[in-house]
Amino acid sequence: MSISQTTSTSEARVAYFCMEYGLNTDFPIYSGGLGILAGDILKAAHDLKKPFFGVGIFWSEGYTRQTLDESGEPVDAYPTTSRDALQPTGIEFNVQIRGKDVAVTAYKVTRFGNVPLYLMEPIHEEDRWLSKRLYSGDDNVRVAQEVLLGIGGIRMLNALGLEVDLYHFNEGHALFAGFELLRPLLESGKTFDEAKALVKEKIVFTTHTPVPAGNEVHSLDRLEQQGALMGVLTRDDVAKLGGDPFQMTPAALRLARSANGVAELHGATAEKMWAHVESRPFIQAITNGVHMPTWQDPLLATAKDDDALWSRHMELKKELLAEIQKLNGLTLEPEPLLVGFARRAATYKRATLVLRDLEWLEPLIKENKIRIVFSGKAHPKDEGGKNYIRAIFKMAKQYPNNIIFLQDYSMHLGALLTRGCDVWLNTPRRPQEASGTSGMKAAANGVLNVSILDGWWAEGCEHAVNGWQFGDGYEGEGADEIDLAGLKAVLSDDVLPTYYEDRKRWLSMMRASIQTAMTRFSAQKMVSSYYEKLY
Repeated sequence: MSISQTTSTSEARVAYFCMEYGLNTDFPIYSGGLGILAGDILKAAHDLKKPFFGVGIFWSEGYTRQTLDESGEPVDAYPTTSRDALQPTGIEFNVQIRGKDVAVTAYKVTRFGNVPLYLMEPIHEEDRWLSKRLYSGDDNVRVAQEVLLGIGGIRMLNALGLEVDLYHFNEGHALFAGFELLRPLLESGKTFDEAKALVKEKIVFTTHTPVPAGNEVHSLDRLEQQGALMGVLTRDDVAKLGGDPFQMTPAALRLARSANGVAELHGATAEKMWAHVESRPFIQAITNGVHMPTWQDPLLATAKDDDALWSRHMELKKELLAEIQKLNGLTLEPEPLLVGFARRAATYKRATLVLRDLEWLEPLIKENKIRIVFSGKAHPKDEGGKNYIRAIFKMAKQYPNNIIFLQDYSMHLGALLTRGCDVWLNTPRRPQEASGTSGMKAAANGVLNVSILDGWWAEGCEHAVNGWQFGDGYEGEGADEIDLAGLKAVLSDDVLPTYYEDRKRWLSMMRASIQTAMTRFSAQKMVSSYYEKLY
């Protein structure tokens, strides 16, 4: 298929590159939202019968299994990932990393109702440091792994004989796939600019990083040492794409024919953030969605009347409380309002915002009016994130029945929480939350979002109809104080009175929440939008 045809067809054959995939809790090759989203995309593409496949790495020790010791100190462990889902392809190809030819093979994964996902792994044990752990925190290892994902990914697709019209890079990790697409054109005598113009027609790019600090930057020395330049691209060529030192996101933008952010607000934020990057596409907004069959309780979605809806909600709440009893040894009654907060423990998400004013919170706890359950993992090297976990653990010791922390956050826990809570709390510093798909999962199950206007909620919120907002979208000095005041007011004046005194209204809000999620924030809608707008 020619390049000109791929721009007009709605059925481009797409190779989707991502560092991590969350397909199932028993196959933990994901760290958080980016991977869960990638997994949901592969499932939605399968449901829609799209000619789409995933490219990734088999992480033999996955991402951290993070538990807490008796003093509340996070402890990271790395058990071996199950290989049950891997189907060997039998292919073999080489990627030069750190000056050494690394022999690589690939496995196919189709077990989880997904389009084919091809995962690479070095063949020889001495090279498997490359595929051992996701996001180890060592920048040299990170670039070597990105060389495997990008350069290896293109070579794997060629070895498998798969025809590809478009390469979709999910985040800048996949950038070096573009380098491998440039290589044969440069070797055939084309100039860098000629090669870039041809390659650009085949690449689309999704950015998820609304904070400049989240954008990877590396020295050109590091890129060269780890094998990204392949002895073919010059340092001047590479600097034209990403500067010196080299920035992955601007480089990916300059190599892509189209690009998107992952919510309306995030698209606008990213467009402003990268306004200085010349010769890049406009960053449009395609809002993320979640795979409803994975995350939505089917009985809840089809509950005919209010009694059936409430009864199913209470069953799901009791399932969550049973898990809390199993994990934390607490026997809890289902009546008090259950607020959920579960996500990656990154500092901008402000996990402890709701706990900051004890003068306000303590009476609600003493009257057993509110119970807050937290879960999440911090990156093993993120002390700021770990400090949040330590602080929550300390509060849970003080108020054991009302502040709860569930260890080792996973897809399994995520599903129980987004189905079994009454309210889903989201407190990031606007505009730093790109999307926030956990809130969509909660909404799909009638768990009412209480969130600042960031990520998807900025476009999804109908205040007091399908959930509540607080903070009025304020950005700037004193945001923590303003957001906390707004959160306290909405919980005290709206959420608690509605929950305890107006069941009929609460149920009507649950229905509105479910409707919003199903019609506007499904992964099927997202994948269809990718085909219409990006591909």
